[in-house]
Amino acid sequence: MNQDQVKTALLSLADAPLEFSVILSGKKSSKVNGLYKTETREIILHNRNFAQDVSGENLLLYTAIHEYAHHLHACGRGGTLSSRAHTSEFWAIFHELLEKAEGKKVYRNVFAESPELVKLTGQIKKKFLEENGSLVKELGKQLLRACELCEQIGGRFEDYVDRVLRIPKLAAQTAIKMYQYDLDPALGADNMRYLAGIRNGEDRSGAERALLAGKSPDSVKTALRGRNVSALAPKPEEDRRIMLEKEKIRLEKTIDTLSRRLGEVEQELVSLPQR
Repeated sequence: MNQDQVKTALLSLADAPLEFSVILSGKKSSKVNGLYKTETREIILHNRNFAQDVSGENLLLYTAIHEYAHHLHACGRGGTLSSRAHTSEFWAIFHELLEKAEGKKVYRNVFAESPELVKLTGQIKKKFLEENGSLVKELGKQLLRACELCEQIGGRFEDYVDRVLRIPKLAAQTAIKMYQYDLDPALGADNMRYLAGIRNGEDRSGAERALLAGKSPDSVKTALRGRNVSALAPKPEEDRRIMLEKEKIRLEKTIDTLSRRLGEVEQELVSLPQR
């Protein structure tokens, strides 16, 4: 796979407001598989890090998509990035690109190709994530009952949590909210804690639906910050004519740039003395 093919694959996932280039370094690096240079808008891929087979090509594309996410992130910030590049916003962009790449067969979802891993994933989700979520939610129910009993005997529930149960007050309050909001234990305790911290009921329900639909936590958090959780809903495939028209514009710009450069080179050659 050459650099032009990689760039074409990336552009098929999302248009970039700012021009960029893909460079296969032809080198092997022990530190990174690729990097994005904000100043020059270059995606550099150390292609010798990847095997020359189908799996290696898939990993190269994964790296390219990762670096392209940095480029799109920079485009959304006027072409610049802060020193902290891997923010929730970046991961949301990256995960959306991966979903599109899998849908368009540009990138293979390797996690779904191993029957053994698929089976293990099901076990992890059911036995650990869901059961843990159920336990924490049940804890919230029992803590709420303990709060009622403390009130009946004239005791402070906070003191009971601090000195009798010896657990953080915030953890107790969060577990109670998990129960009161009737959050789905299938999300796992960590996602339930996040949802319990969302005060707006509509936002919380939207975020819960998005997580249950398979969206990543970073995608949900980023969408919620923009109060646009509905944007996580699947989008219809773009019309083929629109896609071709956009590609035509990109090609015309590239041809125009190359033509101007060719003219400059020819003029410079004419002005140089003959050998």
